[in-house]
Amino acid sequence: MIIVPIKEGENIERALKKFKRKFEKTGIIRELRSRKNFEKPSVKKRIALQKAIYVQHLQLQDEQ
Repeated sequence: MIIVPIKEGENIERALKKFKRKFEKTGIIRELRSRKNFEKPSVKKRIALQKAIYVQHLQLQDEQ
C-alpha cells in the first residue's frame, strides 16, 4: 500500500503529485499491461536485443 504523509497546511495538489510519483515508481501499471497479453520468452529476448542495439546506436551518435 502506498502511504503519502501530508504535512499540516500542505496543498492537496502537491500530495497528489507525490502519490502519482510513488505509484509510477512501483511499476504496477507497467506490470498489468505486460500481463494483459502473453509474450513468449523468445519475443521478449528479441525486443530487449533490439532496444539494446537502438540505445547503443544513439550513444554512438552522441559521441560523434
